Amino acid sequence: MQLCPMSKKIVFFLFVFLQFVFQGFNSKEHNIELTVLDSRSKKGQIAIGIYKDDYGFQNSKSYLNKRFPKTDMINGKIVVKFNLEPGVYGIALLDDESMDAKMDYNFIGIPKEGFGFSNYYHTGLTKPHFDKFKFEVKPNTLKKIEIKVRYL
Repeated sequence: MQLCPMSKKIVFFLFVFLQFVFQGFNSKEHNIELTVLDSRSKKGQIAIGIYKDDYGFQNSKSYLNKRFPKTDMINGKIVVKFNLEPGVYGIALLDDESMDAKMDYNFIGIPKEGFGFSNYYHTGLTKPHFDKFKFEVKPNTLKKIEIKVRYL
């Protein structure tokens, strides 16, 4: 059986279209590689809030939240990978030892769990400004981010 010229074009375009569709499903390479350093134990989970601007960060309105188990942690270090669309973001991390996805404080208001920010080690006692820890995700590029956990 031989296809007519119009049928050949339709089959060709259908083939090309399906390649694009399935390429989106099959080539889900991660574009974020987050390395967490100096976590004090394997207890709990790593919880991150991903922010797009200072308003969202200052008002605790994250764009996206993710949690990762600490089962693969070795010597306080764990590497996790995930995807973000191109754009500007900032990551705030909680070493969530109590597994309740919120910071625990002692009786005078000092954090009992560790925290950190994307590519920025915060030494102050107040929230940093978004500009201190923001980064840009570019198309087809792996963005490596490092967060050193701080405990008070």
